[in-house]
Amino acid sequence: MAQHILEHLDRRLLAWLAEQGEPGFRARQIRHWLFDRRAESFDEMNELPKKLREALARDYVIWSGEVERVRQAEDGTEKLLLRLEDGERIECVLLRDGDRRSICISTQVGCAMGCVFCASGLDGVKRNLRRGEILEQMLRLQQRLPPRERISHIVVMGMGEPLANLDNLLAALAEATSREGLRISARRITISTVGLPAAIDRLAALGIPYHLAVSLHAPDNALRSRLVPVNRKIGMEAILAAADRYFHRTGRKLTFEYVLLRGINDTPNHARKLAALLRGRTALLNVIPYNPVAGLPYQTPDERTQRRFEYILRREGINVYFRERKGDAIDAACGQLRRISEASHDQQGAG
Repeated sequence: MAQHILEHLDRRLLAWLAEQGEPGFRARQIRHWLFDRRAESFDEMNELPKKLREALARDYVIWSGEVERVRQAEDGTEKLLLRLEDGERIECVLLRDGDRRSICISTQVGCAMGCVFCASGLDGVKRNLRRGEILEQMLRLQQRLPPRERISHIVVMGMGEPLANLDNLLAALAEATSREGLRISARRITISTVGLPAAIDRLAALGIPYHLAVSLHAPDNALRSRLVPVNRKIGMEAILAAADRYFHRTGRKLTFEYVLLRGINDTPNHARKLAALLRGRTALLNVIPYNPVAGLPYQTPDERTQRRFEYILRREGINVYFRERKGDAIDAACGQLRRISEASHDQQGAG
């Protein structure tokens, strides 16, 4: 059975090349065609001898899955639904903002964290993505760009909890930052987490200046445990302490994320408690007005409530940014397109 070449961009590829009687520099050429020339088939790699291209096509595939659906919004946001080789589906997103070309990628099929307002975890977690499957999302999204444009930023904020699949994520990001890969600065890569202290400490110990974003969604343990059930086992104190250690180890400003839910965590009292929690930290608070998910009861706060929440935080000295909602019309929130597609398939099967 053909292997996924994005899983073998290491000594295994060099060993395979040696078996074919080919020199090691062919690996660099293959990488160049994958990452720079954006080849979709081995036959396109015309620098390589024909015999080698035929052997590559026999033993490897570039794509382990297929693009099942593409949705595009007026603001240029594009969302891909990818069907993996085992039939599972994941999502990834390309966002255009000025000169920035950011991508948002997934790390798991589903999610085990159980955030009550999120579509990704409604059916639990199915499995971790392999490093090649994570890397494939990057290359699929890069292909959506014209040749003169390249990915500038990576946000690991799609389906799944990134720190629950840290080994495969780090291997994929190593390719993203490599000089023989996508050449994206580690400082332009953000890893989002609900807060797994041991994994945060492990990430800090590596000394790689990835940007860390911690999803809070509440100013106290009682409310956060309702919204993010895994918090019952961890607690905000341990998460904030781990985030502080990450900052002191890496020097990278922290980001705390807060999805604003109408009537649940959006009152002036919530804003004041949140300000008290974050005061004194070198951090950015990223407030995200909720992107409604079909079948869930949560709603977006009105404009007046949002502005009041923002005013209180700024008055209390918090560095806050209200994120512009992108991709509403294409179900760009994590897991939405996957659920819509699977519901459609279920209905067709029932018919």
